[in-house]
Amino acid sequence: MARGQLRIYLGAAPGVGKTYAMLEEAQRRRSRGTDVVVGFVETHGRRHTADMIDDLEIVPRRGLEYRGAAFTEMDVDAVLARAPQVAVVDELAHTNVPGSRNAKRWQDVHELLDAGITVLSTVNIQHLESLNDVVEQITGIVQRETVPDDIVRQADQVELVDMTPEALRRRMMHGNVYAADRVDAAMGNYFRVGNLTALRELALLWLADKVDEQLDRYRADHAIDKTWEARERVVVALTGGPEGDTLIRRAARVAGRSKGADLMALHVARSDGLAGADPALLAKQRLLVESLGGTYHQVVGSDIPQALLDFARGVNATQLVLGASRRGRFAQILSPGVGVTTTALSGPIDVHLVTHERAGRRRPAAGAGPALSPRRRLAGFVLTLAGLPTLILLLYAPRGRLSLTSDILLVLAFVIAVALVGGLWPALLAAVAGSLLLNFFFAPPVHTFTIANRENVLALAVFVLVAVAVSAVVDLAARRTREAARASADAATLATVAGSVLRGSRPLQALLENLRETFSLDAVTVLERRDDSPPAPDCQADPTAWRVAATVGGRPCDSPAEGDTIVPVDDQVTVVLRGPALPAADRRVVEAFAAQAALALRQQRLAEEAAKAKPLAEADRLRTALLAAVSHDLRTPLASAIAAVASLASHDVDFTDEDRGELLATAAESLDRLSRLVANLLDMSRLQAGALGLAATDVWLDEAVPHALDELGPPGRRIGVRIPDDLPAVHADPGLLQRVLVNLLANALRFSPPARPPLVTASAHDARVELRIIDHGPGIPEDQREQVFLPFQRLGDRDNDTGVGLGLALSRGLAEAMGGSLQPETTPGGGVTMVLALPAAARQTGPGAEPAPPATGPAGS
Repeated sequence: MARGQLRIYLGAAPGVGKTYAMLEEAQRRRSRGTDVVVGFVETHGRRHTADMIDDLEIVPRRGLEYRGAAFTEMDVDAVLARAPQVAVVDELAHTNVPGSRNAKRWQDVHELLDAGITVLSTVNIQHLESLNDVVEQITGIVQRETVPDDIVRQADQVELVDMTPEALRRRMMHGNVYAADRVDAAMGNYFRVGNLTALRELALLWLADKVDEQLDRYRADHAIDKTWEARERVVVALTGGPEGDTLIRRAARVAGRSKGADLMALHVARSDGLAGADPALLAKQRLLVESLGGTYHQVVGSDIPQALLDFARGVNATQLVLGASRRGRFAQILSPGVGVTTTALSGPIDVHLVTHERAGRRRPAAGAGPALSPRRRLAGFVLTLAGLPTLILLLYAPRGRLSLTSDILLVLAFVIAVALVGGLWPALLAAVAGSLLLNFFFAPPVHTFTIANRENVLALAVFVLVAVAVSAVVDLAARRTREAARASADAATLATVAGSVLRGSRPLQALLENLRETFSLDAVTVLERRDDSPPAPDCQADPTAWRVAATVGGRPCDSPAEGDTIVPVDDQVTVVLRGPALPAADRRVVEAFAAQAALALRQQRLAEEAAKAKPLAEADRLRTALLAAVSHDLRTPLASAIAAVASLASHDVDFTDEDRGELLATAAESLDRLSRLVANLLDMSRLQAGALGLAATDVWLDEAVPHALDELGPPGRRIGVRIPDDLPAVHADPGLLQRVLVNLLANALRFSPPARPPLVTASAHDARVELRIIDHGPGIPEDQREQVFLPFQRLGDRDNDTGVGLGLALSRGLAEAMGGSLQPETTPGGGVTMVLALPAAARQTGPGAEPAPPATGPAGS
């Protein structure tokens, strides 16, 4: 059976018309004769959406009960048994009620797809797992229902349902998205123009990336290797030389001319594994690329032009930026070079050859220098001066028994031995001296430098050429062996450093400590130039121009001039070493250390800035939530009170005593609600400012709880109370305790089913008294228990008629201010038990004494 197709309607926010567009497609398919059913569609009370379902077949939902509440979910078995051609399933990211067939609705959809049923579904951009944290930063709201990106990316079709922020807000004001009593809070919070604009951009960018993936898949399936200029992609080739900064900036300017262009930096490493680039420069250039919004890549290849073009074609690049050749004119005559070869093979890819100040200057090879140590070279010269005459004497004694050819071969073997011991230059000396001695002693006429036989001339010439060639090969092999060993040691050192940095909690300190230990240094210091200091060359010895960003070892260096080795990273950061002088070969590795140290410092600075910004962002989120919540929750009771008082003051209507009493009760109830709200806000602000006053005394819970129930009015009479007569008093502020009890009891009433009212019990444990408010409502998942104690928690995941969401946050804050605690527990059989623990009174009140009565008014006023 062929697998069904998945078509997803993607939106930037609720209300853009995803469900409506999905149902339009369902109606279109039905009109063509396709068998279409509705598996699950949530209309959210929107009339136009409901009208689109009227003539579609709807598969009955499955009813579920969870923690005393009734829910409905899509009946997957019923849809499978019905076996339609197309099923309409709304809200792909939805989390199913516990007890359902699958935990997530997208898993239900996959079952339908596996059964060959095509599915139409919807999802908002904020529900994609990869964007969850980004959406939280933008909106200040955590999205708990998410769907893995791969599920959406694997869809056969993804259609964006787009709408401008202004049009969506107009739709909301007309009542086409939310009910009228929820519009004000939504418009001032989640549906602000800035939020909607950012979410729209996220949706557009995400869909553009998916289109790119589809294009790449199509090109790969059809073996298309030509460049399609669907989007500008600029690749800059880096050699690891100092000209890389110029090339990167030029490539960034080229990419900046096109909106949305991608910048990619590429370094082709040598396939022989030998060091061909400066790792420190590459590390700094990688930082520069990333700071300009680009990405860094590295591939291995022996043919550099082909490797560059293979990568460029693989990423569908449109332009390639290369540096002008650093080779001399003679070398360019012998070989065209990377730039010319790449241009000739590039095809439709535009190649930019950028000149720079180092063009035409050959870069010294990494690790350039003698292949062998001075001691071995000296040994080669000594062997030549002592061993060659000895060999000639040994060959001269039996002269006539060996031919000239044999003599030449023996001397050639000696030259090779000298090359193995001392390298190129001793071997060249041995080859020249050996040819002269062979000519003088063994080539007729002997004892002269004249050669009578032409064949002997050829033999001696070949001897010199072979000796020189073999000496050069041996010297090159020794040089490569040394380079490979050096590269292996450098790689091992850097790998050790990387491992220690990754495992450590303080990467910068770990990096500097590894640098100090690796090179036996006394101290390593990272210096940052102060913003008001003069240019770096003018302040090398001025300690006031620098600040110590990090240091390990002994006394830190307060300026670069105090160190023995200075490694500048950029204009602002310099690494200063105190200790033994470093050889030139080790400096390359130290520069790599320094570049990584600068990166670690940058990450540390960003983490510090993020830590500073987090409280500000949280305060801004709370402030935004407060304004959005108060705009609704202050307005409702105030409007009710004004309407009641205005009615009573009106002379146009004659009210009966019963009507007048009802209006007065309405006004009193509204003003009480308004008073409690203002008191909660004031207490919360005092708690956060640390300015809440306490007047702790001994309070009896069997008196405090009834007072709190009385404040709740008639609903409070449903709550059961079981407090032992011998329960000790608690040491608390009577007014604050009253506030905590009222909030907790009101919360328990709100979520308890009518048939199972809340229950209050109490018990003593050592020096604490625990009061338990037990409800049998839907309960709180384990992973969300702490969330309910955040101020304004209800925004974004609750309705708009349950208050500003301060009750539990304020209750916990007040409990902790009195030396107690407030923790939720699971009620056996379903529900939540709020455990209020308070310190027991230090001394018990005598039988005839009266402890402080509970306060009946707001505390702390």
